[in-house]
Amino acid sequence: MLSAVLVTTVGAVTWRATGRALRPVEAIRSEVAGIGDRDLDRRVPEPGSDDEIARLAHTMNAMLDRLESAGLRQRRFIADASHELRSPLAVLRTQLEVAHTHPDPAVRADMVAGALQDTDRLQSLAADLLLLARLDAAGHDGPRETLDLAELARTTADSRGTPRHPVDLHVRDGALVLGNRLWLGRLLTNLLDNAQRHARSRVTVRVGTDPADGSVVLDVTNDGPAIAPADREKVFERFTRLDDARSRDHGGTGLGLPIARDIATLHGGTLTVADGPGTTFRTRLPGHAPAS
Repeated sequence: MLSAVLVTTVGAVTWRATGRALRPVEAIRSEVAGIGDRDLDRRVPEPGSDDEIARLAHTMNAMLDRLESAGLRQRRFIADASHELRSPLAVLRTQLEVAHTHPDPAVRADMVAGALQDTDRLQSLAADLLLLARLDAAGHDGPRETLDLAELARTTADSRGTPRHPVDLHVRDGALVLGNRLWLGRLLTNLLDNAQRHARSRVTVRVGTDPADGSVVLDVTNDGPAIAPADREKVFERFTRLDDARSRDHGGTGLGLPIARDIATLHGGTLTVADGPGTTFRTRLPGHAPAS
Protein backbone atom coordinates (compact mmCIF):
# COMPACT_ATOMS: atom_id res chain seq x y z
CA MET A 1 0.00 0.00 0.00
CA LEU A 2 2.77 2.37 0.99
CA SER A 3 4.71 1.61 -2.18
CA ALA A 4 1.64 2.33 -4.32
CA VAL A 5 1.17 5.71 -2.65
CA LEU A 6 4.87 6.46 -3.08
CA VAL A 7 4.78 5.57 -6.78
CA THR A 8 1.68 7.71 -7.29
CA THR A 9 3.26 10.64 -5.47
CA VAL A 10 6.52 10.40 -7.42
CA GLY A 11 4.59 10.12 -10.66
CA ALA A 12 2.51 13.21 -9.88
CA VAL A 13 5.56 15.24 -8.91
CA THR A 14 7.41 14.10 -12.02
CA TRP A 15 4.45 14.93 -14.25
CA ARG A 16 4.14 18.41 -12.80
CA ALA A 17 7.87 19.06 -13.00
CA THR A 18 8.02 17.84 -16.58
CA GLY A 19 5.02 19.95 -17.54
CA ARG A 20 6.57 23.01 -15.91
CA ALA A 21 9.89 22.38 -17.69
CA LEU A 22 8.23 21.89 -21.07
CA ARG A 23 5.92 24.89 -20.77
CA PRO A 24 8.45 27.23 -22.48
CA VAL A 25 8.85 24.69 -25.31
CA GLU A 26 5.08 24.68 -25.84
CA ALA A 27 5.08 28.49 -25.87
CA ILE A 28 7.79 28.46 -28.53
CA ARG A 29 5.93 25.84 -30.58
CA SER A 30 2.66 27.74 -30.34
CA GLU A 31 4.24 31.02 -31.46
CA VAL A 32 6.12 29.43 -34.37
CA ALA A 33 2.94 27.68 -35.53
CA GLY A 34 1.21 31.05 -35.81
CA ILE A 35 3.93 32.81 -37.81
CA GLY A 36 3.14 33.20 -41.50
CA ASP A 37 4.98 34.79 -44.40
CA ARG A 38 3.29 38.15 -43.72
CA ASP A 39 4.18 38.48 -40.03
CA LEU A 40 7.85 37.57 -39.86
CA ASP A 41 8.33 40.39 -37.34
CA ARG A 42 6.94 38.14 -34.60
CA ARG A 43 9.36 36.44 -32.21
CA VAL A 44 9.18 33.51 -29.83
CA PRO A 45 9.35 34.14 -26.08
CA GLU A 46 12.81 33.71 -24.59
CA PRO A 47 12.91 32.27 -21.06
CA GLY A 48 15.00 34.12 -18.54
CA SER A 49 16.97 30.98 -17.75
CA ASP A 50 20.35 30.00 -19.16
CA ASP A 51 19.60 26.50 -20.40
CA GLU A 52 19.03 24.58 -23.63
CA ILE A 53 15.46 25.88 -24.01
CA ALA A 54 16.59 29.51 -23.73
CA ARG A 55 19.32 28.88 -26.29
CA LEU A 56 16.77 27.20 -28.58
CA ALA A 57 14.50 30.26 -28.35
CA HIS A 58 17.42 32.60 -29.04
CA THR A 59 18.46 30.54 -32.08
CA MET A 60 14.87 30.51 -33.34
CA ASN A 61 14.63 34.29 -33.05
CA ALA A 62 17.94 34.74 -34.85
CA MET A 63 16.58 32.60 -37.69
CA LEU A 64 13.40 34.72 -37.78
CA ASP A 65 15.59 37.85 -37.95
CA ARG A 66 17.30 36.46 -41.04
CA LEU A 67 13.99 35.46 -42.64
CA GLU A 68 12.52 38.91 -41.98
CA SER A 69 15.60 40.61 -43.46
CA ALA A 70 15.44 38.39 -46.54
CA GLY A 71 11.76 39.17 -47.00
CA LEU A 72 12.36 42.90 -46.68
CA ARG A 73 15.20 42.75 -49.21
CA GLN A 74 13.00 40.81 -51.63
CA ARG A 75 10.11 43.27 -51.35
CA ARG A 76 12.43 46.25 -51.73
CA PHE A 77 14.07 44.65 -54.76
CA ILE A 78 10.70 44.01 -56.42
CA ALA A 79 9.62 47.60 -55.76
CA ASP A 80 12.90 49.00 -57.11
CA ALA A 81 12.77 46.75 -60.17
CA SER A 82 9.20 47.82 -60.90
CA HIS A 83 10.21 51.48 -60.68
CA GLU A 84 13.25 50.97 -62.90
CA LEU A 85 11.17 49.20 -65.54
CA ARG A 86 8.30 51.68 -65.40
CA SER A 87 10.35 54.74 -66.42
CA PRO A 88 11.91 53.40 -69.65
CA LEU A 89 8.63 51.73 -70.61
CA ALA A 90 6.82 55.07 -70.29
CA VAL A 91 9.48 56.82 -72.39
CA LEU A 92 9.38 54.02 -74.96
CA ARG A 93 5.61 54.28 -75.27
CA THR A 94 5.80 58.05 -75.76
CA GLN A 95 8.47 57.72 -78.45
CA LEU A 96 6.47 55.11 -80.34
CA GLU A 97 3.27 57.17 -80.11
CA VAL A 98 5.06 60.22 -81.53
CA ALA A 99 6.68 58.14 -84.27
CA HIS A 100 3.30 56.65 -85.14
CA THR A 101 1.51 59.99 -85.56
CA HIS A 102 4.15 62.58 -86.51
CA PRO A 103 4.07 63.69 -90.16
CA ASP A 104 7.80 64.50 -90.40
CA PRO A 105 9.86 61.42 -91.46
CA ALA A 106 12.99 62.85 -89.81
CA VAL A 107 11.22 63.14 -86.46
CA ARG A 108 9.80 59.63 -86.82
CA ALA A 109 13.28 58.25 -87.53
CA ASP A 110 14.69 60.06 -84.49
CA MET A 111 11.92 58.69 -82.27
CA VAL A 112 12.45 55.15 -83.54
CA ALA A 113 16.21 55.43 -82.89
CA GLY A 114 15.51 56.57 -79.33
CA ALA A 115 13.03 53.73 -78.87
CA LEU A 116 15.67 51.23 -79.97
CA GLN A 117 18.12 52.63 -77.40
CA ASP A 118 15.53 52.30 -74.64
CA THR A 119 14.77 48.76 -75.81
CA ASP A 120 18.46 47.90 -75.49
CA ARG A 121 18.48 49.24 -71.95
CA LEU A 122 15.37 47.25 -71.07
CA GLN A 123 17.03 44.11 -72.42
CA SER A 124 20.13 44.77 -70.31
CA LEU A 125 18.02 45.44 -67.24
CA ALA A 126 15.98 42.26 -67.73
CA ALA A 127 19.15 40.21 -68.22
CA ASP A 128 20.68 41.66 -65.04
CA LEU A 129 17.50 40.98 -63.06
CA LEU A 130 17.52 37.36 -64.18
CA LEU A 131 21.21 37.04 -63.32
CA LEU A 132 20.60 38.45 -59.84
CA ALA A 133 17.80 35.95 -59.33
CA ARG A 134 20.19 33.15 -60.29
CA LEU A 135 22.88 34.46 -57.96
CA ASP A 136 20.40 34.78 -55.07
CA ALA A 137 19.39 31.15 -55.58
CA ALA A 138 22.88 29.81 -56.29
CA GLY A 139 24.90 27.73 -53.91
CA HIS A 140 27.83 26.80 -56.11
CA ASP A 141 26.17 27.24 -59.46
CA GLY A 142 27.91 25.82 -62.50
CA PRO A 143 31.17 23.94 -62.95
CA ARG A 144 34.29 25.09 -61.14
CA GLU A 145 37.80 24.77 -62.40
CA THR A 146 41.28 26.03 -61.68
CA LEU A 147 41.59 29.42 -63.39
CA ASP A 148 44.41 31.89 -63.83
CA LEU A 149 42.70 35.18 -63.04
CA ALA A 150 45.51 37.08 -64.76
CA GLU A 151 44.87 35.22 -68.00
CA LEU A 152 41.11 35.70 -67.67
CA ALA A 153 41.59 39.44 -67.11
CA ARG A 154 43.81 39.66 -70.18
CA THR A 155 41.41 37.80 -72.47
CA THR A 156 38.39 39.70 -71.14
CA ALA A 157 40.05 43.07 -71.76
CA ASP A 158 41.26 42.02 -75.24
CA SER A 159 37.82 40.74 -76.27
CA ARG A 160 36.16 44.11 -75.71
CA GLY A 161 37.41 45.64 -78.96
CA THR A 162 38.39 49.31 -78.95
CA PRO A 163 37.36 50.78 -75.58
CA ARG A 164 36.41 54.38 -74.92
CA HIS A 165 39.51 54.74 -72.74
CA PRO A 166 42.75 52.71 -73.00
CA VAL A 167 43.20 49.84 -70.54
CA ASP A 168 46.61 49.35 -68.91
CA LEU A 169 47.15 45.73 -67.86
CA HIS A 170 49.58 44.87 -65.05
CA VAL A 171 49.02 41.17 -64.42
CA ARG A 172 51.18 38.34 -63.13
CA ASP A 173 50.44 34.89 -64.47
CA GLY A 174 49.88 32.19 -61.90
CA ALA A 175 47.14 33.99 -59.95
CA LEU A 176 45.19 30.75 -59.56
CA VAL A 177 41.67 30.54 -58.16
CA LEU A 178 38.99 27.85 -58.11
CA GLY A 179 35.93 29.27 -59.78
CA ASN A 180 33.32 29.42 -62.47
CA ARG A 181 34.79 30.92 -65.65
CA LEU A 182 31.45 32.38 -66.77
CA TRP A 183 30.74 34.07 -63.45
CA LEU A 184 34.25 35.48 -63.00
CA GLY A 185 34.24 36.70 -66.59
CA ARG A 186 31.02 38.56 -65.82
CA LEU A 187 32.60 40.07 -62.71
CA LEU A 188 35.49 41.39 -64.81
CA THR A 189 33.15 42.67 -67.51
CA ASN A 190 31.00 44.56 -65.01
CA LEU A 191 34.01 46.17 -63.34
CA LEU A 192 35.49 47.18 -66.70
CA ASP A 193 32.14 48.57 -67.88
CA ASN A 194 31.88 50.65 -64.72
CA ALA A 195 35.48 51.88 -65.04
CA GLN A 196 34.99 52.89 -68.68
CA ARG A 197 31.86 54.88 -67.81
CA HIS A 198 33.53 56.93 -65.08
CA ALA A 199 37.16 57.25 -66.21
CA ARG A 200 38.49 60.58 -67.41
CA SER A 201 41.16 59.13 -69.66
CA ARG A 202 42.47 55.75 -68.49
CA VAL A 203 41.58 52.41 -66.88
CA THR A 204 44.12 50.20 -65.10
CA VAL A 205 43.77 46.50 -64.29
CA ARG A 206 46.13 44.79 -61.86
CA VAL A 207 46.14 41.11 -60.89
CA GLY A 208 48.53 39.53 -58.43
CA THR A 209 48.88 37.33 -55.37
CA ASP A 210 49.07 38.71 -51.84
CA PRO A 211 52.08 37.00 -50.21
CA ALA A 212 50.63 37.61 -46.76
CA ASP A 213 47.74 35.19 -47.14
CA GLY A 214 48.03 33.74 -50.65
CA SER A 215 44.82 35.41 -51.83
CA VAL A 216 44.46 36.62 -55.41
CA VAL A 217 43.82 40.36 -55.75
CA LEU A 218 42.18 42.03 -58.76
CA ASP A 219 42.21 45.84 -58.89
CA VAL A 220 40.23 47.72 -61.54
CA THR A 221 41.01 51.45 -61.34
CA ASN A 222 39.67 54.44 -63.22
CA ASP A 223 41.05 57.97 -63.03
CA GLY A 224 37.64 59.57 -62.65
CA PRO A 225 36.08 61.09 -59.53
CA ALA A 226 36.78 59.29 -56.27
CA ILE A 227 33.95 57.78 -54.24
CA ALA A 228 33.58 59.33 -50.80
CA PRO A 229 34.27 56.87 -47.95
CA ALA A 230 30.69 57.29 -46.69
CA ASP A 231 29.36 56.12 -50.07
CA ARG A 232 31.64 53.14 -50.65
CA GLU A 233 29.08 50.59 -49.50
CA LYS A 234 26.14 52.34 -51.13
CA VAL A 235 27.48 51.69 -54.63
CA PHE A 236 26.94 47.96 -54.04
CA GLU A 237 23.25 48.42 -53.26
CA ARG A 238 20.92 47.48 -56.09
CA PHE A 239 19.75 50.38 -58.29
CA THR A 240 21.88 52.87 -56.36
CA ARG A 241 23.30 55.85 -58.25
CA LEU A 242 25.28 58.35 -56.23
CA ASP A 243 25.03 61.39 -58.51
CA ASP A 244 24.54 62.58 -62.06
CA ALA A 245 27.87 61.07 -63.09
CA ARG A 246 26.48 57.64 -62.25
CA SER A 247 23.14 57.95 -64.02
CA ARG A 248 21.11 56.11 -66.62
CA ASP A 249 22.51 58.45 -69.26
CA HIS A 250 25.86 56.70 -68.87
CA GLY A 251 24.40 53.33 -69.76
CA GLY A 252 24.32 51.64 -66.36
CA THR A 253 21.40 49.66 -64.99
CA GLY A 254 22.38 50.15 -61.35
CA LEU A 255 22.99 46.41 -61.03
CA GLY A 256 26.52 45.87 -62.36
CA LEU A 257 28.39 46.39 -59.10
CA PRO A 258 25.88 44.45 -56.94
CA ILE A 259 26.17 41.54 -59.39
CA ALA A 260 29.98 41.71 -59.26
CA ARG A 261 29.95 41.64 -55.46
CA ASP A 262 27.51 38.71 -55.39
CA ILE A 263 29.83 36.78 -57.72
CA ALA A 264 32.84 37.53 -55.51
CA THR A 265 30.89 36.41 -52.44
CA LEU A 266 29.79 33.24 -54.22
CA HIS A 267 33.49 32.42 -54.69
CA GLY A 268 34.32 33.01 -51.03
CA GLY A 269 35.83 36.43 -51.76
CA THR A 270 35.15 40.12 -51.27
CA LEU A 271 34.67 43.19 -53.45
CA THR A 272 35.31 46.61 -51.92
CA VAL A 273 36.33 50.15 -52.85
CA ALA A 274 40.01 50.63 -52.02
CA ASP A 275 41.86 53.80 -51.04
CA GLY A 276 43.87 55.63 -53.67
CA PRO A 277 43.58 58.20 -56.44
CA GLY A 278 40.53 57.87 -58.67
CA THR A 279 38.37 54.86 -57.88
CA THR A 280 39.68 51.33 -57.38
CA PHE A 281 37.40 48.33 -57.04
CA ARG A 282 39.35 45.56 -55.31
CA THR A 283 38.32 41.92 -55.60
CA ARG A 284 40.03 39.48 -53.27
CA LEU A 285 39.55 35.74 -53.89
CA PRO A 286 40.99 32.70 -52.12
CA GLY A 287 44.10 31.44 -53.88
CA HIS A 288 44.06 27.88 -55.13
CA ALA A 289 46.96 25.47 -55.32
CA PRO A 290 46.00 22.53 -57.57
CA ALA A 291 46.83 19.06 -56.33
CA SER A 292 50.12 17.83 -57.73
